[in-house]
Amino acid sequence: MKNIVILISGRGSNMEAIVRAAQAEKWPARIAAVIANKPDAGGLAFAAQHGIPTAVVSNKEFSTREAFDAELQKTIDKFAPDLVVLAGFMRILTAGFVEHYAGRMLNIHPSLLPKFPGLHTHEQALEAGETEHGATVHFVTAQLDHGPVLGQVAVPVLPGDTPDSLAARVLVEEHKLYPRVVRQFVEGHVGINEGVVRINEH
Repeated sequence: MKNIVILISGRGSNMEAIVRAAQAEKWPARIAAVIANKPDAGGLAFAAQHGIPTAVVSNKEFSTREAFDAELQKTIDKFAPDLVVLAGFMRILTAGFVEHYAGRMLNIHPSLLPKFPGLHTHEQALEAGETEHGATVHFVTAQLDHGPVLGQVAVPVLPGDTPDSLAARVLVEEHKLYPRVVRQFVEGHVGINEGVVRINEH
């Protein structure tokens, strides 16, 4: 039974999708904890309602990113994670923290990487005149939004789309993609070796 720790900053809708899928599909894994960097993160209530341990490590209580990451790492490791999942966790992580979880930390980004890393991806896609947009699940590396890709999903950009309408359509697909990739990881179908993603469907 694999342990999954999920990090959130807000509502955590991708966390909700993963929790629901794990329970409905009876994964060989358990959501060991949901940890937030904001005490008022809405997803904490959802996790508690589903019997999942929660914790808060507030970045506002630390003067440096390194100090925050050290405390966060200590809190995560109490739950012996086989996988750390970033689900709307709005913090840039230090290289040491990322290295500690190398090969076992995933993120979802709302663009078809390598296009549009960083913030405001939907605005960027519209301004660039893209005909399709989407989301990417990738391993986390020290370079922001540049880790090896595990899965992508594309959605068409429609006439009259706004950043909000495009974001809403992408989010629907994120809620399908992220649980699917996390399940593949915990079942041993995907992983990483020397920076190269390996896929084993059997």
